[in-house]
Amino acid sequence: MATTDRQATTLALAHALSAAERGLAVIPLSRTKLPALRSPHRDAPDPAGPPCHGECGRYGHGVHDATTDPARIRELFAAAAHATGYGIACGLPPHHLIGVDLDTKTGADSFAALRELARRHLFTIPATVVVLTPSGGRHLWLSGPPDVVVPNSAGRLAPGIDIRGAGGYLVGPGSRTDHGTYTPAPGTAHLAPAACPPALLRLLLPPPRAHHPTPPSTGGHGQGLVQFVLAAHEGQRNTRLFWAACRAYEEGIGPALAGSLADAAVSTGLSEREARATIASAARMTAHRP
Repeated sequence: MATTDRQATTLALAHALSAAERGLAVIPLSRTKLPALRSPHRDAPDPAGPPCHGECGRYGHGVHDATTDPARIRELFAAAAHATGYGIACGLPPHHLIGVDLDTKTGADSFAALRELARRHLFTIPATVVVLTPSGGRHLWLSGPPDVVVPNSAGRLAPGIDIRGAGGYLVGPGSRTDHGTYTPAPGTAHLAPAACPPALLRLLLPPPRAHHPTPPSTGGHGQGLVQFVLAAHEGQRNTRLFWAACRAYEEGIGPALAGSLADAAVSTGLSEREARATIASAARMTAHRP
């Protein structure tokens, strides 16, 4: 068994070095697909302290250890005697890799879901590197723009579609796990990661946070009233909006602040009609016209 493990580690190292030659930063993985090197800070007296991402100079920082330097890769695998695979860090130059993980564990047809997204959002799934997983899923490798940070996500696009972005990693082809070996799909091993279609890239990025500008004439207190409404939870949205609107009209900034208060209330879940009606009620209560 020990000889088999050493052979698996040697083979994983060879695959990892080959990936590094293509500009892919790698780390050793165990049979469980987790980083093979334990954190050097696991016995630290204050584990809740500031996280170390490798600044200490030791190995065991997960994806933060990823490198394309052959000498350093050999050192990593020498320290990880039980590694049987390797992980490829996503989001790093030169490829800025994005992994589209089409899983089968949920029972959903994740590849059909991706095709439906492509049809609905008018993009084509490009010819690219595809890695087959032991469970019957597949990983699509895509290349992202250098100035865009794609976050990791699980099931946000559709059930069974997970995204590996900055701070994440993909199990590299040739890796052996408890469930089998990751292998390149026929005809794709020689390909470079294809550019992520712009329409798909937009889906991968988180939606922009709503911005609720407060008119300059309302001052800091007006902004505070808007924030008070934005912090409302279900069951208190109308009450908070009414209170804030009353304060605004009492202080003479109601007309200038009404639009921002309404936008804030709508972002918490109220309908625009309901928000406008509540503000109008506050205006009447304070003897001001909305």
